[in-house]
Amino acid sequence: MTNYTLEEKDSFTVLGIGTELKSDYTDFAGINKEKADFWESVKQDGRLDSLKAVAANDYIFAVNEAVNNKMMHYAGVMTEASVPEVDREIQFPKGEYLVVNGEGKTPDELNNNLAGIAFGQVLPEAKNFAYVGGPNTTVEMGQRNGLVFGEMWIPVVRK
Repeated sequence: MTNYTLEEKDSFTVLGIGTELKSDYTDFAGINKEKADFWESVKQDGRLDSLKAVAANDYIFAVNEAVNNKMMHYAGVMTEASVPEVDREIQFPKGEYLVVNGEGKTPDELNNNLAGIAFGQVLPEAKNFAYVGGPNTTVEMGQRNGLVFGEMWIPVVRK
């Protein structure tokens, strides 16, 4: 079993710029390409820099959330400020979270590695907790030894 923890977190809000993912939820290659294209776009057009400028910390959030039966993906930061370009204030509930640590050569690789571990290994094998929906996020926390490191945070409930 992979290295993960269950942690109690206070509620928090992430301000995000989003895109609707059009690929079928089982089309991982399609979803990953849509996410990569979206991140390239928000980096190139300066929207990510606008978010980073008002962030409360150095963390970059890649948030997945179902909204009105649509699969949404957001680039976001924790902040108390308001930003005109923001599409959504994403509310994360107070409670227990599955936290999976990892690293990758790029933010995309980090996100894909963590999602694969969390949704492909940990959650299917979990006996005493479950993910029942709500937003989940990969948190890019920094770089070390040439790799991007971070965590995936998924709200869970005890079974």
